[in-house]
Amino acid sequence: MLRTLLPFAAGIVLAERFALSSWALCVGLLGCGTAAALLLRRAVSEVYLAAALLLTGWLAAELHRTPATVPRTEPTEYALQPEEQPMRRGDRFVGTARLRAWRDPGAGEWRPSAGKIILYTDTAVRLQAGERLVCRTRLRGFSGAAPGYRNLMTRRGYVGSAWVSGRSLLARDTTPASGIGRLAARLHAGAVERIERLGLSPDTRALCLAMAAGEKRALTPELREAYARSGTSHLLAVSGLHVGIVFLVVNLLQWLNLLPGGHRWRNIAAVALIWLYAATAGLSPSVVRAALMFTALQFALASGRSYLSVNILAGTAFVMLLTDPDQLFDLSFQLSFTAVAAIIAWGVPLGRSVRTRFRPLNALTGLLAAGLTAGAATAPLIAHTFGTVPLAGLLLNPAVILLAYAVVLAAVCWMAVPVGFVAPPAGFLLETAAGAQNALVRWAAA
Repeated sequence: MLRTLLPFAAGIVLAERFALSSWALCVGLLGCGTAAALLLRRAVSEVYLAAALLLTGWLAAELHRTPATVPRTEPTEYALQPEEQPMRRGDRFVGTARLRAWRDPGAGEWRPSAGKIILYTDTAVRLQAGERLVCRTRLRGFSGAAPGYRNLMTRRGYVGSAWVSGRSLLARDTTPASGIGRLAARLHAGAVERIERLGLSPDTRALCLAMAAGEKRALTPELREAYARSGTSHLLAVSGLHVGIVFLVVNLLQWLNLLPGGHRWRNIAAVALIWLYAATAGLSPSVVRAALMFTALQFALASGRSYLSVNILAGTAFVMLLTDPDQLFDLSFQLSFTAVAAIIAWGVPLGRSVRTRFRPLNALTGLLAAGLTAGAATAPLIAHTFGTVPLAGLLLNPAVILLAYAVVLAAVCWMAVPVGFVAPPAGFLLETAAGAQNALVRWAAA
Protein backbone atom coordinates (compact mmCIF):
# COMPACT_ATOMS: atom_id res chain seq x y z
CA MET A 1 0.00 0.00 0.00
CA LEU A 2 2.92 2.36 0.50
CA ARG A 3 3.97 1.72 -3.11
CA THR A 4 0.37 2.43 -4.07
CA LEU A 5 0.08 5.59 -1.99
CA LEU A 6 3.17 7.38 -3.27
CA PRO A 7 2.29 7.56 -7.02
CA PHE A 8 -1.36 8.27 -6.14
CA ALA A 9 -0.31 11.25 -3.97
CA ALA A 10 2.06 12.40 -6.72
CA GLY A 11 -0.90 12.52 -9.10
CA ILE A 12 -2.80 14.77 -6.68
CA VAL A 13 0.19 17.12 -6.50
CA LEU A 14 0.49 17.24 -10.30
CA ALA A 15 -3.21 18.09 -10.57
CA GLU A 16 -2.49 21.27 -8.61
CA ARG A 17 0.18 22.32 -11.10
CA PHE A 18 -1.26 21.22 -14.43
CA ALA A 19 -4.85 21.02 -15.66
CA LEU A 20 -5.95 18.13 -17.87
CA SER A 21 -9.43 17.15 -18.98
CA SER A 22 -11.11 14.20 -17.29
CA TRP A 23 -11.48 12.45 -20.65
CA ALA A 24 -7.75 12.61 -21.35
CA LEU A 25 -7.00 11.26 -17.88
CA CYS A 26 -9.51 8.42 -18.32
CA VAL A 27 -7.97 7.43 -21.66
CA GLY A 28 -4.47 7.49 -20.18
CA LEU A 29 -5.61 5.50 -17.15
CA LEU A 30 -7.30 2.89 -19.34
CA GLY A 31 -4.20 2.56 -21.52
CA CYS A 32 -1.76 2.24 -18.62
CA GLY A 33 -4.02 -0.21 -16.78
CA THR A 34 -4.40 -2.38 -19.88
CA ALA A 35 -0.65 -2.37 -20.52
CA ALA A 36 0.05 -3.34 -16.89
CA ALA A 37 -2.43 -6.25 -17.14
CA LEU A 38 -1.05 -7.51 -20.48
CA LEU A 39 2.58 -7.26 -19.37
CA LEU A 40 1.98 -9.08 -16.08
CA ARG A 41 5.10 -10.63 -14.48
CA ARG A 42 7.39 -8.33 -16.42
CA ALA A 43 9.39 -5.52 -14.84
CA VAL A 44 7.92 -2.92 -17.20
CA SER A 45 4.41 -3.73 -15.92
CA GLU A 46 5.28 -2.02 -12.62
CA VAL A 47 6.04 1.18 -14.51
CA TYR A 48 2.63 1.11 -16.20
CA LEU A 49 0.96 0.29 -12.88
CA ALA A 50 2.66 3.25 -11.18
CA ALA A 51 1.56 5.48 -14.08
CA ALA A 52 -2.02 4.20 -13.73
CA LEU A 53 -1.99 5.03 -10.00
CA LEU A 54 -0.56 8.48 -10.71
CA LEU A 55 -3.32 9.16 -13.24
CA THR A 56 -5.89 7.86 -10.74
CA GLY A 57 -4.78 10.44 -8.19
CA TRP A 58 -4.76 13.13 -10.87
CA LEU A 59 -8.30 12.18 -11.96
CA ALA A 60 -9.59 12.05 -8.37
CA ALA A 61 -8.26 15.57 -7.74
CA GLU A 62 -9.82 16.89 -10.96
CA LEU A 63 -13.22 15.37 -10.16
CA HIS A 64 -13.11 16.73 -6.63
CA ARG A 65 -12.51 20.36 -7.57
CA THR A 66 -15.10 22.70 -6.03
CA PRO A 67 -17.08 24.54 -8.74
CA ALA A 68 -17.15 28.30 -8.26
CA THR A 69 -20.94 28.65 -8.57
CA VAL A 70 -21.59 31.07 -5.72
CA PRO A 71 -22.28 34.78 -6.33
CA ARG A 72 -19.75 37.25 -5.02
CA THR A 73 -20.93 40.53 -6.53
CA GLU A 74 -23.95 41.23 -4.31
CA PRO A 75 -25.31 40.18 -0.91
CA THR A 76 -27.60 37.17 -0.84
CA GLU A 77 -28.66 34.40 1.54
CA TYR A 78 -26.43 31.43 2.33
CA ALA A 79 -27.05 28.19 4.22
CA LEU A 80 -23.93 27.37 6.25
CA GLN A 81 -22.76 24.76 8.72
CA PRO A 82 -19.74 25.53 10.93
CA GLU A 83 -17.17 22.71 10.85
CA GLU A 84 -15.49 23.53 14.13
CA GLN A 85 -15.89 25.86 17.03
CA PRO A 86 -14.79 29.40 16.05
CA MET A 87 -11.74 30.81 17.82
CA ARG A 88 -11.60 34.31 19.25
CA ARG A 89 -9.15 36.73 17.64
CA GLY A 90 -9.34 40.19 19.11
CA ASP A 91 -12.90 41.53 18.81
CA ARG A 92 -14.21 38.74 16.57
CA PHE A 93 -14.47 34.98 16.15
CA VAL A 94 -12.91 33.17 13.19
CA GLY A 95 -13.81 29.68 12.02
CA THR A 96 -14.60 27.55 8.99
CA ALA A 97 -18.02 26.56 7.67
CA ARG A 98 -19.41 24.30 4.97
CA LEU A 99 -21.43 26.05 2.28
CA ARG A 100 -24.61 24.04 1.75
CA ALA A 101 -26.77 26.27 -0.49
CA TRP A 102 -27.33 29.84 -1.67
CA ARG A 103 -30.38 31.79 -2.84
CA ASP A 104 -30.27 32.98 -6.44
CA PRO A 105 -30.85 36.79 -6.24
CA GLY A 106 -32.61 36.83 -9.62
CA ALA A 107 -34.86 33.76 -9.48
CA GLY A 108 -35.24 33.69 -5.70
CA GLU A 109 -34.60 29.91 -5.67
CA TRP A 110 -32.23 28.01 -3.44
CA ARG A 111 -29.39 26.29 -5.27
CA PRO A 112 -27.18 23.58 -3.75
CA SER A 113 -23.49 24.33 -3.47
CA ALA A 114 -20.27 22.91 -2.06
CA GLY A 115 -17.00 24.13 -0.66
CA LYS A 116 -15.87 25.82 2.54
CA ILE A 117 -15.64 29.46 3.62
CA ILE A 118 -13.74 31.39 6.26
CA LEU A 119 -16.43 32.67 8.63
CA TYR A 120 -15.96 35.86 10.67
CA THR A 121 -18.50 36.73 13.37
CA ASP A 122 -18.75 39.41 16.04
CA THR A 123 -18.59 38.47 19.71
CA ALA A 124 -22.39 38.55 20.06
CA VAL A 125 -22.77 35.56 17.71
CA ARG A 126 -21.74 32.38 19.53
CA LEU A 127 -21.75 29.58 16.95
CA GLN A 128 -21.35 25.88 17.63
CA ALA A 129 -19.75 23.25 15.44
CA GLY A 130 -22.32 21.27 13.46
CA GLU A 131 -25.24 23.68 13.76
CA ARG A 132 -27.03 24.94 10.66
CA LEU A 133 -27.67 28.59 9.98
CA VAL A 134 -29.03 30.93 7.30
CA CYS A 135 -27.50 34.37 6.94
CA ARG A 136 -27.56 37.26 4.51
CA THR A 137 -24.06 38.42 3.62
CA ARG A 138 -21.63 38.94 0.78
CA LEU A 139 -19.09 36.28 -0.09
CA ARG A 140 -15.63 37.67 -0.76
CA GLY A 141 -13.03 35.77 -2.74
CA PHE A 142 -9.26 35.68 -2.31
CA SER A 143 -8.45 37.77 -5.39
CA GLY A 144 -6.67 40.45 -3.35
CA ALA A 145 -4.50 37.96 -1.46
CA ALA A 146 -1.01 36.80 -2.38
CA PRO A 147 -0.97 34.13 -5.12
CA GLY A 148 0.52 31.50 -2.80
CA TYR A 149 -2.18 32.02 -0.17
CA ARG A 150 -4.92 32.10 -2.80
CA ASN A 151 -3.76 28.82 -4.33
CA LEU A 152 -3.46 27.24 -0.88
CA MET A 153 -7.04 28.16 0.06
CA THR A 154 -8.38 27.02 -3.31
CA ARG A 155 -6.85 23.56 -3.12
CA ARG A 156 -8.14 23.22 0.43
CA GLY A 157 -11.66 23.69 -0.92
CA TYR A 158 -12.32 27.28 0.20
CA VAL A 159 -14.41 29.48 -2.07
CA GLY A 160 -14.22 32.72 -0.08
CA SER A 161 -14.86 34.43 3.26
CA ALA A 162 -17.93 36.05 4.82
CA TRP A 163 -18.82 38.25 7.79
CA VAL A 164 -21.85 37.37 9.91
CA SER A 165 -23.29 39.62 12.62
CA GLY A 166 -26.41 39.43 14.72
CA ARG A 167 -28.34 41.46 12.12
CA SER A 168 -27.34 39.29 9.17
CA LEU A 169 -28.16 36.01 10.96
CA LEU A 170 -31.67 35.06 9.76
CA ALA A 171 -32.17 31.57 11.21
CA ARG A 172 -30.24 28.90 13.03
CA ASP A 173 -30.79 25.33 14.14
CA THR A 174 -28.45 24.11 16.85
CA THR A 175 -29.74 20.52 16.68
CA PRO A 176 -27.24 18.37 14.74
CA ALA A 177 -28.74 16.78 11.65
CA SER A 178 -27.50 13.22 12.29
CA GLY A 179 -27.86 10.91 15.26
CA ILE A 180 -24.08 10.71 15.59
CA GLY A 181 -23.91 14.51 15.60
CA ARG A 182 -26.52 14.72 18.35
CA LEU A 183 -24.65 12.13 20.42
CA ALA A 184 -21.37 14.01 19.94
CA ALA A 185 -23.05 17.29 20.95
CA ARG A 186 -24.40 15.72 24.17
CA LEU A 187 -21.02 14.16 25.00
CA HIS A 188 -19.23 17.46 24.37
CA ALA A 189 -21.69 19.44 26.52
CA GLY A 190 -21.39 16.87 29.29
CA ALA A 191 -17.59 16.99 29.19
CA VAL A 192 -17.57 20.78 29.43
CA GLU A 193 -20.04 20.70 32.35
CA ARG A 194 -17.98 18.15 34.27
CA ILE A 195 -14.74 20.11 33.91
CA GLU A 196 -16.54 23.28 34.98
CA ARG A 197 -17.75 21.40 38.09
CA LEU A 198 -14.16 21.05 39.41
CA GLY A 199 -13.91 24.78 40.16
CA LEU A 200 -10.46 25.22 38.65
CA SER A 201 -8.60 28.51 38.38
CA PRO A 202 -9.34 30.49 35.18
CA ASP A 203 -6.16 29.61 33.24
CA THR A 204 -6.25 25.95 34.32
CA ARG A 205 -9.94 25.71 33.43
CA ALA A 206 -9.33 27.27 30.00
CA LEU A 207 -6.43 24.90 29.25
CA CYS A 208 -8.30 21.77 30.38
CA LEU A 209 -11.39 22.70 28.37
CA ALA A 210 -9.28 23.27 25.25
CA MET A 211 -7.04 20.21 25.54
CA ALA A 212 -9.59 17.66 26.77
CA ALA A 213 -12.93 18.79 25.34
CA GLY A 214 -12.03 21.00 22.37
CA GLU A 215 -13.68 24.05 23.99
CA LYS A 216 -11.36 27.00 23.22
CA ARG A 217 -13.55 29.98 24.03
CA ALA A 218 -12.25 30.34 27.59
CA LEU A 219 -8.65 30.88 26.40
CA THR A 220 -7.50 34.44 26.95
CA PRO A 221 -5.63 36.29 24.15
CA GLU A 222 -2.57 36.50 26.42
CA LEU A 223 -2.46 32.74 27.00
CA ARG A 224 -3.07 31.98 23.33
CA GLU A 225 -0.25 34.36 22.34
CA ALA A 226 2.14 32.69 24.79
CA TYR A 227 1.48 29.26 23.25
CA ALA A 228 1.90 30.67 19.75
CA ARG A 229 5.23 32.37 20.56
CA SER A 230 6.63 29.29 22.26
CA GLY A 231 5.71 26.98 19.36
CA THR A 232 3.30 24.90 21.45
CA SER A 233 -0.01 26.21 20.10
CA HIS A 234 -0.79 22.74 18.72
CA LEU A 235 -1.49 21.70 22.32
CA LEU A 236 -4.56 23.95 22.42
CA ALA A 237 -6.43 22.19 19.59
CA VAL A 238 -7.58 18.61 20.02
CA SER A 239 -5.75 16.69 17.29
CA GLY A 240 -3.38 13.77 16.83
CA LEU A 241 -1.42 14.47 20.02
CA HIS A 242 -4.49 14.32 22.25
CA VAL A 243 -6.04 11.31 20.54
CA GLY A 244 -2.61 9.69 20.71
CA ILE A 245 -2.53 10.18 24.50
CA VAL A 246 -5.79 8.25 24.84
CA PHE A 247 -4.43 5.60 22.47
CA LEU A 248 -1.20 5.17 24.43
CA VAL A 249 -2.88 5.07 27.83
CA VAL A 250 -5.39 2.41 26.77
CA ASN A 251 -2.59 0.26 25.38
CA LEU A 252 -0.94 0.33 28.79
CA LEU A 253 -3.84 -1.74 30.21
CA GLN A 254 -1.82 -4.92 30.14
CA TRP A 255 -4.07 -6.62 32.72
CA LEU A 256 -6.62 -7.17 29.96
CA ASN A 257 -4.21 -9.69 28.45
CA LEU A 258 -4.87 -11.95 31.45
CA LEU A 259 -8.47 -12.45 30.33
CA PRO A 260 -9.43 -15.06 27.72
CA GLY A 261 -8.82 -13.32 24.39
CA GLY A 262 -7.44 -10.35 26.34
CA HIS A 263 -5.30 -9.07 23.48
CA ARG A 264 -8.40 -8.86 21.30
CA TRP A 265 -10.41 -7.11 24.03
CA ARG A 266 -7.64 -4.53 24.54
CA ASN A 267 -7.66 -3.66 20.84
CA ILE A 268 -11.46 -3.36 20.83
CA ALA A 269 -11.38 -1.16 23.95
CA ALA A 270 -8.70 1.07 22.44
CA VAL A 271 -10.64 1.68 19.22
CA ALA A 272 -13.90 2.25 21.12
CA LEU A 273 -12.31 4.77 23.51
CA ILE A 274 -10.51 6.58 20.69
CA TRP A 275 -13.83 7.26 18.94
CA LEU A 276 -15.63 8.02 22.20
CA TYR A 277 -13.02 10.66 22.96
CA ALA A 278 -13.25 12.00 19.40
CA ALA A 279 -17.02 12.39 19.85
CA THR A 280 -16.49 14.12 23.20
CA ALA A 281 -14.12 16.59 21.52
CA GLY A 282 -16.80 17.47 18.95
CA LEU A 283 -15.86 15.27 15.94
CA SER A 284 -14.12 18.15 14.17
CA PRO A 285 -12.40 17.21 10.88
CA SER A 286 -8.94 17.22 12.50
CA VAL A 287 -10.11 14.96 15.32
CA VAL A 288 -11.81 12.53 12.92
CA ARG A 289 -8.64 12.31 10.82
CA ALA A 290 -6.55 11.64 13.91
CA ALA A 291 -9.02 9.01 15.14
CA LEU A 292 -8.89 7.25 11.77
CA MET A 293 -5.09 7.24 11.80
CA PHE A 294 -4.84 5.87 15.34
CA THR A 295 -7.51 3.28 14.62
CA ALA A 296 -5.31 2.11 11.75
CA LEU A 297 -2.31 2.14 14.09
CA GLN A 298 -4.20 0.01 16.62
CA PHE A 299 -4.97 -2.62 13.99
CA ALA A 300 -1.37 -2.36 12.81
CA LEU A 301 0.03 -3.04 16.28
CA ALA A 302 -2.43 -5.91 16.70
CA SER A 303 -0.75 -7.58 13.72
CA GLY A 304 2.59 -7.54 15.56
CA ARG A 305 4.58 -6.99 12.36
CA SER A 306 6.19 -3.72 11.41
CA TYR A 307 5.70 -4.08 7.66
CA LEU A 308 1.99 -4.78 8.18
CA SER A 309 1.79 -1.66 10.37
CA VAL A 310 3.10 0.51 7.55
CA ASN A 311 0.81 -1.27 5.11
CA ILE A 312 -2.32 -0.59 7.18
CA LEU A 313 -1.37 3.06 7.75
CA ALA A 314 -0.67 3.63 4.05
CA GLY A 315 -3.93 1.89 3.13
CA THR A 316 -5.89 4.14 5.48
CA ALA A 317 -4.26 7.25 4.02
CA PHE A 318 -4.99 6.01 0.49
CA VAL A 319 -8.71 5.57 1.24
CA MET A 320 -8.90 8.99 2.92
CA LEU A 321 -7.24 10.68 -0.06
CA LEU A 322 -9.41 8.77 -2.52
CA THR A 323 -12.54 10.18 -0.87
CA ASP A 324 -11.10 13.68 -0.44
CA PRO A 325 -7.83 14.42 -2.33
CA ASP A 326 -7.67 17.93 -0.84
CA GLN A 327 -6.70 16.40 2.49
CA LEU A 328 -3.18 15.90 1.14
CA PHE A 329 -2.64 19.66 1.51
CA ASP A 330 -4.33 19.88 4.93
CA LEU A 331 -1.88 20.40 7.78
CA SER A 332 -3.82 18.27 10.25
CA PHE A 333 -3.78 15.30 7.83
CA GLN A 334 -0.05 15.75 7.25
CA LEU A 335 0.67 16.00 10.98
CA SER A 336 -1.50 12.99 11.87
CA PHE A 337 0.02 10.78 9.18
CA THR A 338 3.59 11.87 9.98
CA ALA A 339 3.13 11.41 13.74
CA VAL A 340 1.65 7.91 13.42
CA ALA A 341 4.30 6.87 10.89
CA ALA A 342 7.02 8.10 13.26
CA ILE A 343 5.53 6.14 16.16
CA ILE A 344 5.50 2.97 14.02
CA ALA A 345 8.99 3.45 12.58
CA TRP A 346 10.82 4.92 15.59
CA GLY A 347 8.63 5.21 18.68
CA VAL A 348 7.71 1.54 19.12
CA PRO A 349 11.29 0.23 18.54
CA LEU A 350 12.73 2.94 20.81
CA GLY A 351 10.26 2.09 23.57
CA ARG A 352 11.13 -1.59 23.33
CA SER A 353 14.87 -0.94 23.37
CA VAL A 354 14.76 0.86 26.75
CA ARG A 355 12.49 -1.59 28.57
CA THR A 356 13.36 -2.58 32.13
CA ARG A 357 11.92 -4.97 34.70
CA PHE A 358 9.78 -2.20 36.19
CA ARG A 359 6.47 -1.87 34.35
CA PRO A 360 5.60 1.66 35.60
CA LEU A 361 8.97 2.86 34.31
CA ASN A 362 8.33 1.09 30.99
CA ALA A 363 5.01 2.89 30.70
CA LEU A 364 6.71 6.25 31.26
CA THR A 365 9.52 5.55 28.78
CA GLY A 366 7.00 4.27 26.22
CA LEU A 367 4.98 7.47 26.48
CA LEU A 368 8.12 9.59 26.18
CA ALA A 369 9.42 7.59 23.21
CA ALA A 370 6.15 7.97 21.31
CA GLY A 371 5.85 11.67 22.13
CA LEU A 372 9.46 12.51 21.30
CA THR A 373 9.52 10.63 18.00
CA ALA A 374 6.20 12.12 16.90
CA GLY A 375 7.39 15.59 17.92
CA ALA A 376 10.73 15.20 16.14
CA ALA A 377 9.06 13.98 12.95
CA THR A 378 6.47 16.77 12.83
CA ALA A 379 8.82 19.62 13.88
CA PRO A 380 10.18 20.25 10.33
CA LEU A 381 6.62 20.32 8.95
CA ILE A 382 5.47 22.78 11.61
CA ALA A 383 8.54 24.95 11.06
CA HIS A 384 7.99 24.97 7.29
CA THR A 385 4.29 25.80 7.64
CA PHE A 386 4.60 28.59 10.21
CA GLY A 387 8.05 29.85 9.24
CA THR A 388 9.53 29.76 12.75
CA VAL A 389 11.59 27.36 14.83
CA PRO A 390 11.12 28.30 18.53
CA LEU A 391 14.24 26.78 20.09
CA ALA A 392 13.01 27.30 23.66
CA GLY A 393 9.88 25.34 22.82
CA LEU A 394 11.97 22.50 21.38
CA LEU A 395 14.08 22.33 24.53
CA LEU A 396 10.97 22.21 26.71
CA ASN A 397 9.23 19.65 24.51
CA PRO A 398 9.86 16.56 26.73
CA ALA A 399 8.58 18.30 29.85
CA VAL A 400 5.59 19.80 28.06
CA ILE A 401 4.68 16.42 26.56
CA LEU A 402 4.66 14.77 30.00
CA LEU A 403 2.53 17.58 31.44
CA ALA A 404 0.15 17.35 28.48
CA TYR A 405 -0.19 13.61 29.13
CA ALA A 406 -1.07 14.34 32.76
CA VAL A 407 -3.61 17.06 31.88
CA VAL A 408 -5.45 15.04 29.24
CA LEU A 409 -5.34 11.82 31.26
CA ALA A 410 -6.67 13.42 34.46
CA ALA A 411 -9.37 15.34 32.57
CA VAL A 412 -10.50 12.29 30.59
CA CYS A 413 -10.61 10.12 33.72
CA TRP A 414 -12.71 12.73 35.52
CA MET A 415 -15.05 13.10 32.51
CA ALA A 416 -15.46 9.31 32.38
CA VAL A 417 -15.92 8.82 36.17
CA PRO A 418 -17.39 12.07 37.62
CA VAL A 419 -17.92 10.77 41.17
CA GLY A 420 -17.29 12.78 44.30
CA PHE A 421 -14.17 11.07 45.64
CA VAL A 422 -12.40 11.45 42.25
CA ALA A 423 -12.86 15.24 42.18
CA PRO A 424 -10.17 16.26 44.75
CA PRO A 425 -7.29 14.23 43.23
CA ALA A 426 -8.36 15.12 39.68
CA GLY A 427 -8.58 18.82 40.55
CA PHE A 428 -5.21 18.76 42.31
CA LEU A 429 -3.50 16.98 39.41
CA LEU A 430 -5.04 19.32 36.84
CA GLU A 431 -4.12 22.44 38.82
CA THR A 432 -0.55 21.19 39.25
CA ALA A 433 0.08 19.87 35.73
CA ALA A 434 -1.79 22.61 33.85
CA GLY A 435 -0.28 25.32 36.05
CA ALA A 436 3.23 23.99 35.41
CA GLN A 437 2.55 23.71 31.68
CA ASN A 438 1.27 27.28 31.46
CA ALA A 439 4.25 28.53 33.48
CA LEU A 440 6.74 26.75 31.22
CA VAL A 441 5.01 28.03 28.08
CA ARG A 442 4.99 31.62 29.37
CA TRP A 443 8.68 31.34 30.26
CA ALA A 444 9.52 30.01 26.80
CA ALA A 445 7.42 32.75 25.16
CA ALA A 446 9.31 35.40 27.10
